[in-house]
Amino acid sequence: MSSRKTIHLVIFGIGNVGSTLISQINASKERLKSQLNLNIEIPVVTNSKLVFFNDKRDTDTWETNFEKFSVPFDVSDIIAFVKEQQYENVIAVDATASADLVKNYISLIENGCHIVSANKLANTLHYEFYDGLRLALKKHNKSFLYETNVGAGLPVIETIRNLYDSGEEVEKVRGVFSGSLSYVFNTFSSENETFSKVLTRASHLGLTEPDVREDLSGNDVARKLLILARELDLNVEFQNVKIQSLVPKNLNGKASLHQFKTRIKELDQPFLERKDTLSKNQVLRYVGELNVAEKRLEVKLISEEKQSALGQLKGSDAIFEIFTKSYGTQPIVIQGAGAGKEVTARGVLSDIVKLSNHIN
Repeated sequence: MSSRKTIHLVIFGIGNVGSTLISQINASKERLKSQLNLNIEIPVVTNSKLVFFNDKRDTDTWETNFEKFSVPFDVSDIIAFVKEQQYENVIAVDATASADLVKNYISLIENGCHIVSANKLANTLHYEFYDGLRLALKKHNKSFLYETNVGAGLPVIETIRNLYDSGEEVEKVRGVFSGSLSYVFNTFSSENETFSKVLTRASHLGLTEPDVREDLSGNDVARKLLILARELDLNVEFQNVKIQSLVPKNLNGKASLHQFKTRIKELDQPFLERKDTLSKNQVLRYVGELNVAEKRLEVKLISEEKQSALGQLKGSDAIFEIFTKSYGTQPIVIQGAGAGKEVTARGVLSDIVKLSNHIN
């Protein structure tokens, strides 16, 4: 049997996704060793301000140790520690939403790290940064995996990239990209409830951002759409995405979150009027749509037939339809849980394992 491969993880971010990821790694350790001959160590764990250098590699008590022994850090401190320990096979895992950390990606790559990221920002900043990051990866022979940027644990990016790399002509991608807005419109379309009541329940269930305007703005869907467009080598920017925001102008960012919550019922009448325009065979869906030939990226609220793939959507599932030249009018459909800490963390772990298999 070949010798066991050891991977060293630097985990940035121990919120919902990061802490769940560590738990999943701990639960999978023995199986990874026996089935894949793979040993995953976590010598570095950080939150936004503090780092814990885990010399003893005891990840079962990492939370207690983090509380006791963490210290303030700069990314350069982590790079110095990794070099001092002479680690090989280092993967920096970004489980944050931090723009500052993204600015350190190239430095991490230059100092020997591969990157696995749940953070969308690196792939949605201006194209100059996007291209420069890929040049750095190529120059230093490093990998960057980010399947969870679109669809959490669903294999959307991988499928589109494989189709494109094989020479398939991808013509259009459309779907419900947001698990939170999927739940909102699936429920609102089928139940006799006000829009504000459905939205509040989605928030209480933890499906939305703390400020639901982040979801209603359409920006998150737009970022996912932009990422998919760039996977198909379209040189497009975030401002090229045409976004239909669902936040009324008088309730946007100028109003405080408290003001928005006290006035949330103002959303009810406009959405009821939109719902009343539907036939009994139609439902509302908030979709992202990419027309590749025209370089057109749109995020919008549409009426959809109930019997269609998008119309049959339930719960907080996401769905992606990929139309290609070879497949004709029948799209490739990928559907499943599009949000949640468990599926997102599992997707990150899948990327770590996939990357580990390709590291010499």
